[in-house]
Amino acid sequence: LRDSARFNSYFPGPNLETVHGLQQSATGSGEALVYMVGAAGMGKTHLLQAACYDAAQSRRTTGYLPLQELLAYTVAVFDDLEQLDLICIDDVTAIAGQDDWERGLFDLFNRVRQSGGTLLIAADKRQDQAGFRLPDLVSRLGWGVTYVLRPLDDADMLAALSCRAAGRGLELPEETASFLLKRIPRDPASVFNLLDRLDEASMIEQRRLTIPFVKSVLADLAAG
Repeated sequence: LRDSARFNSYFPGPNLETVHGLQQSATGSGEALVYMVGAAGMGKTHLLQAACYDAAQSRRTTGYLPLQELLAYTVAVFDDLEQLDLICIDDVTAIAGQDDWERGLFDLFNRVRQSGGTLLIAADKRQDQAGFRLPDLVSRLGWGVTYVLRPLDDADMLAALSCRAAGRGLELPEETASFLLKRIPRDPASVFNLLDRLDEASMIEQRRLTIPFVKSVLADLAAG
């Protein structure tokens, strides 16, 4: 899990209800099943890993499963997970259309329900649009609460960028932040990845994040 994946480092914008719901579920005081939908780059992985951290702080046992990566293994990765208090499943649509994986997740869902654990699931599509072939799995995934992450508008994206910079100890002038947002992809993941590169470049060259310096870094990245 990434050390930076915390709820306090995620700028919620219009997704405050989602963040609060996940925080409550992580500590065992919220919904036992959460299905979170969002496009790539919206921070779903960040939120799941933040939930694992909060759960551990509450002395709950946790597990994080990135299914896109785990497809290289077998469905046995689901075995005995019901013994954990919190299970976070990322990229669940990666198993859509694969009968053994769908059945394995369905069986895990039932075991977790019996054991009283919490299941948090992240996906890029809603349950009935994800391409699952097992109708009972689609039904089960709809039993809890479903949150849909909404994109940040210009003001929220600017605030998120400033918040992320401050968390890294970076001084990011407002005019520089505005300049950046007009010239790069607008999804949070791309914005924050670029901020990491700028942080590294500013430390190496001992330069402030002025517009001319940012222009030179962007030019170097484009050339590379």
